[in-house]
Amino acid sequence: MKEIKYFLQFLIIIFLFFIYKILGLKNSLMISGNIFSFLGPLFRSKKICEKNLSYAFPNISKRESDKIIKKMWNNYGKIFAEYSFIKNFRSSKLDNCFIEVENQKYLEEIKQEQKPVIFISGHFDNFELMAMHIEKSGIDLAAIYRPLNNFFLNPLMENIRRKYICKKQIKKGITGTRQILSYFKNGSSIALMIDQRVSEGIKVDLFNKKALTTTIPAQFSKKFNVKIVPIHIARDKENNFKLKIHKPISFEKDQSIQSITLKLNNIIETMIISNPSQWIWTHNRWK
Repeated sequence: MKEIKYFLQFLIIIFLFFIYKILGLKNSLMISGNIFSFLGPLFRSKKICEKNLSYAFPNISKRESDKIIKKMWNNYGKIFAEYSFIKNFRSSKLDNCFIEVENQKYLEEIKQEQKPVIFISGHFDNFELMAMHIEKSGIDLAAIYRPLNNFFLNPLMENIRRKYICKKQIKKGITGTRQILSYFKNGSSIALMIDQRVSEGIKVDLFNKKALTTTIPAQFSKKFNVKIVPIHIARDKENNFKLKIHKPISFEKDQSIQSITLKLNNIIETMIISNPSQWIWTHNRWK
C-alpha cells in the first residue's frame, strides 16, 4: 500500500514540475502557493503547527496562528515550484527573482583563510539557496540532508541537490557522521540544519522548552576550534530573497556542549521570530 501511495505522489510531483516549467516561474509561484495553502493542512496535522506556535509565542491568538500557518503553506508551495527552476537559480538566469546577499565579505574571508567552518541554519523559506550560494562563492562545501521517505522521489531530489545545489551531499545518519568528519579533515566546510529533532541529540531549550538538538556544531567547535557561521534566508513580497551571512563565532574551549548548543538554538529562535511564517512549523520539533 505504501509503495502505491509513494508512486502516485511521485507521478503527481513529476506532472506538476512539468506544468510549472511550461507556466514559468512567476505563474508557478502563484499557483503552487495557492495549491499548498488549500491542500497542505489535509496532509499534515494543523494541530502540530498550532502546538509549536504556542510554544514559540505563548500569547498568540487563534487568528494570528491561522494567518502564520496559511502563509507557511503558501511558502511551502512556492519552494516546491522553485525546484523546477533550480537550474536557473544556479546560473542566475531568472528575470523575476533576485537574491540580495548581506555580509558576503564573511564568505570571502573564509575562502581566503582556507580553513573549513561549520555553517548552521534552519528550514527557512527556500533553504536550498543558502548552500547553493555558499558553493557558488567558491567555498568547498558538504551539506547534510535528510533523505525523503518516498523512495521513488528521493533519487530525483538527490540528483537535483548534487547537480545544482551542492555537489557534496551527506546523508543524515551514522554513516553520514563518519562522512562529515572525512570531508572536514580534507578541507570541506560543513552546512547543516539544526532546527530538526534528532534522536542522537541532546535536550536543549528552544523557546524555553526542551528539544532534541544536534550537537555536531558544538563537538566540532570544541575538538577542532572551528568557527561556526549562522546563515539565514528570507523571501520578500516580490518573491526575491535576502540572504544574510552572520559573523563567524569562535567559542571558548572551556564552554560545554550544552552551552554552545543552547547559544545556537537562541540564534535560530531570533531567525524564526523575524519571519515566523517562513519557518516550517509542521515538524514535530518538541516531541
